[in-house]
Amino acid sequence: MTKQMKTAMAAMLMVGTLPMQAQTSQTDVVKVAPGQTKKTVIHRKNGATDTVISEGTSTGPKHHVAHRRARVARAHVETATERQLRELQEKQTAQQAEIDALTQANAAKDAQLAAAQSAAQQAETQAQAATAQAQTVTTTVQANTDAVQSLKSNVTDLQTANVGLATTISANKTELVEKIESPTTLHYKGVTITPVAFFAFEGVYRQRAINSDINTPFNTTPFEGATDAHTSELNFSGRQSRLGGLFEGKTPMAKLSGYFETDFLSAGATSNNNQSNSYTLRVRQIWGKAETNGGFAVTGGQTWSLLTENGKSTDVRTEKLPNTVDPQYVVGYTWARQPGIRLQQKFKSGDNAFTVAVAAEQAQIIYSGTTNAPTNFEFGAPGQGGGLYNAYSGNYTSNIAPDVIAKVALDTKNIHLEAAGIGRSFRDRVYPAIGSASTGYVAGSEGTAPYNDVKEGGGVEAGARFTSKFVDVAATGMYGAGIGRYGSSQLSDVTVHPDGKLEPIKNGHGLFSLETHPAKKLDIYAYYGGEYAQRTVYATGSLGSAAFTGYGAINANDTGCQTEVPPATGGFTGSVTPSGSCAGATRYIQEGVFGFTYKAINSPKYGRLQYQFTYSYLQRQLWEGVTTGAYGGATAAFGAPKAINNMVHFGMRYYIP
Repeated sequence: MTKQMKTAMAAMLMVGTLPMQAQTSQTDVVKVAPGQTKKTVIHRKNGATDTVISEGTSTGPKHHVAHRRARVARAHVETATERQLRELQEKQTAQQAEIDALTQANAAKDAQLAAAQSAAQQAETQAQAATAQAQTVTTTVQANTDAVQSLKSNVTDLQTANVGLATTISANKTELVEKIESPTTLHYKGVTITPVAFFAFEGVYRQRAINSDINTPFNTTPFEGATDAHTSELNFSGRQSRLGGLFEGKTPMAKLSGYFETDFLSAGATSNNNQSNSYTLRVRQIWGKAETNGGFAVTGGQTWSLLTENGKSTDVRTEKLPNTVDPQYVVGYTWARQPGIRLQQKFKSGDNAFTVAVAAEQAQIIYSGTTNAPTNFEFGAPGQGGGLYNAYSGNYTSNIAPDVIAKVALDTKNIHLEAAGIGRSFRDRVYPAIGSASTGYVAGSEGTAPYNDVKEGGGVEAGARFTSKFVDVAATGMYGAGIGRYGSSQLSDVTVHPDGKLEPIKNGHGLFSLETHPAKKLDIYAYYGGEYAQRTVYATGSLGSAAFTGYGAINANDTGCQTEVPPATGGFTGSVTPSGSCAGATRYIQEGVFGFTYKAINSPKYGRLQYQFTYSYLQRQLWEGVTTGAYGGATAAFGAPKAINNMVHFGMRYYIP
């Protein structure tokens, strides 16, 4: 409250008391005991009382009276106005006290309010600071939460990684132990060695005996005139069991490979079936290869011929062989295994590849089936023992050049296409001064001096194969002049003119293959193939049975092909060649094969145990010749003799993994 307000209130109180009437009063003296304080009580008309306390104490009656009189006199002096003023002053004083108290209270409240406001401001500041701190804490907590979640995630990932690492370590340990205890390859310095082997029990039943092991010389199937055509044969064999190995080394520039495989399908001069069955080890393949990172490769050694159907590109070890026990395979199959050198360049684009290859391979001439051949030529000789060629029964061509083969192949995911061409050279030594009674040949313009004559031959090969999970279908074929040796039946490459010069025979052969895989352990397959040699004959200038010479001559004497003649001596005298005359040349050979392979055990760790069975029907037909009488005679009759054979091959093999 302000000073002006206080003054105004005091004035108002003073003015309000002035009209009040004076009031009478009565004074009483209160007696007290000696030694006590004296009191004077004044009674007013308004009922109010005033007490006046005397100074000192009473010591006796006299003193008490005097003292009372003096105090009464003093109390009587105050007038009504004075009293009113006094009361007003007292009220003013009391009000002032109240005002002061209120002022003090207000001041205290103001101070408290200021303090409260200051405290509130401070609290607000603190609250803001606390809020900021709380926000910081919240942010920190969120960051910590994120960090904790990240840590949890990292821990989870680490646990997962540890589990995966433990699994990987366990798997690697298992794999390492497996590789140590059961290695798929052996290691020598920087070379890996992969063993190749299978162990076989095999056999063949033939309706008409050929006196052969499990391999079938198709072009010797006997006619009815042969003694062996009337006896069957059952032969067991373990000779196709195979041993080999693949050697591989990688350099920064190229991959180096070496491979060999052998079996026992050969016979030495002392080999027989009497007791020990001692047959010699032979080379099937042995070669080395270098392949650059750019797809260029060179292969040298004894391999499958480049003409053999491949399953991939023109790479060695991808050859597609018929699924037969017979190591001569199937009539119509194109193949040879012989020394040579091969160059190839592969161009790849994803799953597709295009390959170009060229090879120079060992040459050899097959000569058979010629009627009334002259005697004034030669193109080879038996092998010399010191030269490591077979001197017992082998004939070897004196080659002027290798067989040169070129091939292209296109591969997609499921299809393999290939086409090839071959060039061959045939050379013989001719002696024109020597005539032949059978041909009546007389030297002509060439003179009488011996000379070498060279003829060229060759042909083309093509194949297509579709491969899938459940079926493989393929067809291959070859046609040309002088290409008989590349068919399984080994038909003649050449015949001879009356003057002694060689002449390539036009040949053709083909094979259709259907191979199915109805179950994981079962393969069922069928093949049909055929081989053909064209009639190639020349007039000799003579009459009668010597009128023609060549392959498939009409004057060939086939009178003994179908008529059995008893042997001249007993014992080991059976033969696939009739004792009578059967000189005709093979026109066509065909074979149908049906079979299955059951893989009883097929483990990448323990190997494969399989059982195999095939049935084949073989037919051989000659060119037409004289079957009755003599050529040029009145009773001469002509026919094309035919021979058939039913064969069953069976086997059990264990392949190492």
